[in-house]
Amino acid sequence: MLATDSPIHGMAIVIPCWDLDETVDFFQDHLGFRIEVISPADSPRTALMSGHGALVRLHRVEGSFDPGVLELLCEDGANVNAQGLIAPNGTRVRLVPMQPEVALPALDQSLVISRLSNDFGTGRASMQYRDLVPDRQGGRFIASHIRIPSGGPVPDYVHFHKVRFQMIFVYRGWVKVVYEDQGEPFVMQAGDCVLQPPTIRHRVLESSDGLDVIEIGCPAEHDTVAEHTITLPTGQTIPDRDFGGQLFSRHVAASAPWTPFRFDGFSQQDCGIGAATHGLAGARVFRPEGADSTPMAAIDNEFLFTFILDGEAELVLEGLDTQRLGAGDSFIIPADQRYGLSGISADARFLEVSLPADLQPRV
Repeated sequence: MLATDSPIHGMAIVIPCWDLDETVDFFQDHLGFRIEVISPADSPRTALMSGHGALVRLHRVEGSFDPGVLELLCEDGANVNAQGLIAPNGTRVRLVPMQPEVALPALDQSLVISRLSNDFGTGRASMQYRDLVPDRQGGRFIASHIRIPSGGPVPDYVHFHKVRFQMIFVYRGWVKVVYEDQGEPFVMQAGDCVLQPPTIRHRVLESSDGLDVIEIGCPAEHDTVAEHTITLPTGQTIPDRDFGGQLFSRHVAASAPWTPFRFDGFSQQDCGIGAATHGLAGARVFRPEGADSTPMAAIDNEFLFTFILDGEAELVLEGLDTQRLGAGDSFIIPADQRYGLSGISADARFLEVSLPADLQPRV
C-alpha cells in the first residue's frame, strides 16, 4: 500500500497497438489527444499522449492483445462524434454521460414474504446486509435489513447515491449521521427515519451495538459515489434545499403524533416522506388501537412493503395459504393481490412503505 506522501504524481493507461503512427493519428484527430513524449526518436515504439485529464501510453507490440475499451465522459448533450469508433489497434471508444439519468427498470410485481434469518452478507463499509426483495420486483426496488453488531465509529466516507427514492429507518439501536446542508451531525434512535433525496451527501459516523436499520431504494441497482470535495458538516442548515426534486426529511418518532390509519381501529405515525417527495413515496408506522384485524382489500400501488417491527400477525392472502409472521419478517403485496391482517397482537407495530404515498384500497 502506498503512503499518502508517495512520490507518485500521475498515472498513464497503457494501450497496445500494432501500428503506432496510425494509432497516434487516431487519438489526435478523432479523440482530441496530443503527444507529450515519443520514444525512441529513430524508430518510435511508445507515445505518451494527454487529453481530457488522462494520460495514455500507446505501446507498439507484435502478436495478439486485448485492445480494451476507452470511455470518454461527456456533458449531457455534448456534440462529440466519437461514439462507436474503433481505433486502428481495436480499442473501442464509448461515450459515457458524466451525470447519467437514473435507469428505471420495468416493474415486475410479485408477492414476496421474507422471514427473519441470520443470512446476512458483508456489504459496503463492513455493514451486514439481509436481502428482503430477492427478485427486486424486476430490478425496480431493493429493501435491505442492515446490521452493525459491534458499535463504535463506522468506517464510512462522504458519499451520495444516484437514486429515484431512498429511505433509512432505524429498527433497533441508534446511529449518528450527518447530511449535506442539514446542520450538525445528529443521532437517530429506534423508530426514527430519514428520506435521503437524490445526490444528498451524507456519512454514517457512529453506531450503538446491535444497530439494525431498514433501507429501501429505487432502483435496486444504483451508483454509490464517493465525494472527495465536499466535507460534512457544511456549516449550513437549508431545510428547503431541493435535491433532485425532493427535500431532506427527518422523522423523530418520540415527538411525532399518532393519527388515524386508513382502517378503523388502528393509528399511525406518518414519517413525512410523502410531503418531502411530493407524493412519490410514503412511509408510516401503524399499530392496533382496539382492532385485531384489517379488512381484506387490494391496494393500487407500484410498491407496497410492510416490515413487522414488533408483535405478530397472520397475513391472509386471497387464494393462498395464510402466513403467520413475527417481528423481523416482511412482505410485499402486488396491486392485484387481495390481502388482510388478522390475529394481530396488541403489541404489534408495522412499518409500511409505499409508492405512491397515497394508497387507494379496494375492499
